[in-house]
Amino acid sequence: MGYALIRTLVRLLLAVFYRRIEVVGAERIPQSGALIVAANHHNSVVDAMILMAIAPRRLRPLANAPLFSHPLIGPLLRLAGALPVHRRQEAGDDPRRNDALFAATTATLQDGGAIMIFPEGKTQPEPVLQALRTGTARMLLAAQHAAGPCTPVTLLPVGLVFERPGVFREGSAVVMVGAPVSSDDLPAGDEPRALTARLETALRTLIVEAPDRDILCHAGVVAALSVPSASSDSAAGERLARQRAAMAGYRWLAAHQPQRLSAFAARLRSFALDMDKAGLPCAAMPRRYSLRNVATFMLRTALPMALAAPLAWCGLLLHALPAALTRGAVRLIPHTDEEEATDKMAAGLVLFPLCWAVEAWLVQRFGSHAALGMFLLLLVPAGLCAAWWLDGVKRVRREMAALLHVLQDRDFPQRCRGMRQELLAEIDELSRGIPPLDNGIARRI
Repeated sequence: MGYALIRTLVRLLLAVFYRRIEVVGAERIPQSGALIVAANHHNSVVDAMILMAIAPRRLRPLANAPLFSHPLIGPLLRLAGALPVHRRQEAGDDPRRNDALFAATTATLQDGGAIMIFPEGKTQPEPVLQALRTGTARMLLAAQHAAGPCTPVTLLPVGLVFERPGVFREGSAVVMVGAPVSSDDLPAGDEPRALTARLETALRTLIVEAPDRDILCHAGVVAALSVPSASSDSAAGERLARQRAAMAGYRWLAAHQPQRLSAFAARLRSFALDMDKAGLPCAAMPRRYSLRNVATFMLRTALPMALAAPLAWCGLLLHALPAALTRGAVRLIPHTDEEEATDKMAAGLVLFPLCWAVEAWLVQRFGSHAALGMFLLLLVPAGLCAAWWLDGVKRVRREMAALLHVLQDRDFPQRCRGMRQELLAEIDELSRGIPPLDNGIARRI
């Protein structure tokens, strides 16, 4: 009951905060049996929230021990059945206390349960995979040893790739569920290290690594130029595959042809800047505007927004105060980049209900029972409508900016198509000059 409540709350928070979360390979998550879900760790508590939301079964999370002392997060972790991990670097913590952790994970896996772990051991915002610790492998091997070969444990790697993870209604995530990592035929005497190496290799094939987020953004532009902008799971997987290939090409060019890479990156930045000025994503093509397609857009988008405006404005009015207080609280709370989304959700989880309670009291105090009932009835649907409406406003603004840009610069659509074709041709040329990947995968950046 407690886990179901937490999972429902997590799904609601993620749906409200993020613009889009795409899952690729969800069918690989087994419905039953001993399971360890191991993922990379870039977005603090949000990483665990996403795994809880997408998994069709209960996942018992492993969390950093100090989080259990957090006044808000701690009770939620206990309600979710989380297990504390004691790290040597935490002041006053003793890693020997992890004996109880290993006993608990072994018992959970023996009972056919599932645990969730982040084998890097810490969260960090940079788009790279840190060296994995052997704890995950040792937990699996201990459970298999205790249960015997008749109770196998599935080790499932999951890659989490974020775009603007801390920005409300603009951030997005792609969840890549990989194939299980085999624990068979491990070299005797070095089983934990060998299994950890296999897990690390699997995770690297599911994420996109880059020296920094700017370069990762450039890889995203290359992928956007090469892959259809559809939002299907297959398209999301293809975009990430293209980004990984682009980063492989980047690393080779940086080592062997740095001047050529610099020139290409400059042209890529110029193209992205031109598209941004026009209010268009890099994957989009400027439309050939006509009275008919402008009228169609207005009917399909602007008209529903106009009809929903009264409810949306009601939602904005009801939620303006808690939203402002949440923004202010997050500014006052010291936090790192990877903690921003977590802190925003945590602050909102406290301040929104408090403000709603005050607003309900004011309605009751200065209104009537009927007014209070109307307030309670409209609170959630009006808030959801406001979020949808604001997303629509952004979309309309982008479309209007693109239309005005085209009207002011009639040559822009043709110039944009020319720049796109030049970049695609250069990408193909660069790809032919880059040796194939060591694992045999064809490289086309």
